[in-house]
Amino acid sequence: MTKVKSAVAPVKTAVSLPLNEIIAGDCIDVMNSLPAESIDLIFADPPYNLQLKGDLHRPDNSKVDAVDDHWDQFSSFRAYDEFTTAWLKAARRLLKPNGAIWVIGSYHNIFRVGASLQNEGFWILNDVVWRKSNPMPNFRGKRFTNAHETMIWAGKNEASKYTFNYDALKALNEGIQMRSDWVLPICTGHERLKDEAGEKAHPTQKPESLLHRILVGSTNPGDVILDPFFGTGTTGAVAKMLGRDFIGIEREEAYRKVATKRIANARKFDREALQVSASKRAEPRVPFGQLVERGMLRPGEELYSMNKRHKAKVRADGTLIGDDIKGSIHQVGAHLEGAPSCNGWTYWCFKKDGKKVPIDLLRQQVRAEMHD
Repeated sequence: MTKVKSAVAPVKTAVSLPLNEIIAGDCIDVMNSLPAESIDLIFADPPYNLQLKGDLHRPDNSKVDAVDDHWDQFSSFRAYDEFTTAWLKAARRLLKPNGAIWVIGSYHNIFRVGASLQNEGFWILNDVVWRKSNPMPNFRGKRFTNAHETMIWAGKNEASKYTFNYDALKALNEGIQMRSDWVLPICTGHERLKDEAGEKAHPTQKPESLLHRILVGSTNPGDVILDPFFGTGTTGAVAKMLGRDFIGIEREEAYRKVATKRIANARKFDREALQVSASKRAEPRVPFGQLVERGMLRPGEELYSMNKRHKAKVRADGTLIGDDIKGSIHQVGAHLEGAPSCNGWTYWCFKKDGKKVPIDLLRQQVRAEMHD
């Protein structure tokens, strides 16, 4: 169950993290009360400082439900910059050495936020454009339709070894490298949360698809995600479904109420479903000799090339011996093919019940046991 806590005074001793809770209070005060270097990822959707003057109407004279709330109003650019610097400083203190941050904004604020990120020591990794497939039209017809928002992804510093699940994102994109322009719809229909009066619960509710891509791409199950501008809880709901822990900070009671109900209804995916495609470099290394030690392949057993042109015998020390060549599965394969290199795991197979089986299947079996 998601809990709501009131903000507490800054602490001087180590405290436990309020995992999977929404904390009521000012984001800067609350962040300063949490233990340093305790957060894996921050997703921040700060006030955009839209500087709206007067109501906005559609051509039929109906009023547009725009962002005119008090929390988005600042007296000057200087006041906004001071606020941005303060919350970024507090956020950076919370990140683990290899932590990272995502900040989303529009043309009204994102360039100022980007400069502040660099001034505070963050290291920008990418700017990602969220191109809205169904943007709100420009009703006045005096500017381009504002069809995108910009996200900045940054590491805590230049040396941070941030999480980037390249293969998982590539899989999401049907085997093609994920680009830095994402075409996703804004919240409409069933996803748009309503308050008790039937009105939009929050004017800038972000779609779950956006947070799904961010969390799958830059976090792992069990990571702690902080959202200092929690709103109606998109970050918390998606984090819960994906097996991540979250901490939300939100000062508006109406938003906290909606977020608490929303997250309570979110269902966590099962463990198997949470696994994502991992980079081969990130997978545990399995020496070929380990297959021999475990009796999965026996000394003297013959291996065959997948192209059926060559064969070699397994030796007790995990090497192979072929025609005038002995060495690793990679060295022998490269020599027999006259190639500069060879991936022995995909080159060699063995016979089982009269069928040829790639030796890589044995490696995958060992890796699966390591994860259990």
